[in-house]
Amino acid sequence: MNIIQTQLLNLIASTPEMGSFSLRKIAELLGAKGKPQIAKYHLQQLEKRGLIQMNLDEGVLKLVQKGYNHATKSPLFAIPVVGAANCGPAVTYADQKVDSYLKISSSLLPRNKNRLFAIKADGDSMNQASVNGKSIETGDYVLVDREAKYGNGDVVLAIIDGLATIKEFYPDKIHNRIILKANSDHEYMPIYIGEDDQFIINGKVVDVIKN
Repeated sequence: MNIIQTQLLNLIASTPEMGSFSLRKIAELLGAKGKPQIAKYHLQQLEKRGLIQMNLDEGVLKLVQKGYNHATKSPLFAIPVVGAANCGPAVTYADQKVDSYLKISSSLLPRNKNRLFAIKADGDSMNQASVNGKSIETGDYVLVDREAKYGNGDVVLAIIDGLATIKEFYPDKIHNRIILKANSDHEYMPIYIGEDDQFIINGKVVDVIKN
């Protein structure tokens, strides 16, 4: 499954009224404003795989796979790994296909573990960051809470023009923009995002599983 389809599953799970949205609105939520064909294609792929039930004419859009991202009675919780994200310039495509899971003891996860997914870090631009006292280095898995609130200085997963990157989030209200900064022992230029750019903050990084 690729990140766009995982985003759709997350949105459908958290937005009961999504069946009433237009394809253009759904595409905007995915960070693909003005590209309804992207939303349509990935929804059709999810429907073909039996993961969703969809009839937008009747306002129906819901999950049908009960096992998606849910807890079981096992002490090990399976967290979906939805791809890789660059810790440097945003050069890793966000639609990489993946099919793996991280199995982690439930006792090591927060109560909101149903909201988590994992993504593999690639690069050294966040090797001086601290998430629960852990840095983020190449090969580490970061746990992302897709619903957690994030603010000044938090580490987030951002999708920019279809490219994934992990950076520290800083809102710049004076200039009406967002700044994504590296935190590294190497020098990296910040990423500046304006309100008209194609981007989405896909969640807050809440923990790191060291490789």
